[in-house]
Amino acid sequence: MIKINGNAIHPSAPCTVETLLLEQGYSLQRIAVERNGEILPKSRYADTPVQDGDAYEIVSFVGGG
Repeated sequence: MIKINGNAIHPSAPCTVETLLLEQGYSLQRIAVERNGEILPKSRYADTPVQDGDAYEIVSFVGGG
């Protein structure tokens, strides 16, 4: 089990942060991800495995005027 923005999620299979984000419907270009209290650089999404007990905070950026 992991948490995304405080909600418990049970990933269906081992995956990377990038795969998890895409499965959850996030656009990778307009988000920031904090993993276990530390900002995760976008360059690490594809090679960072999701591990049981991880806690993610995901912030989406919205433009407008």
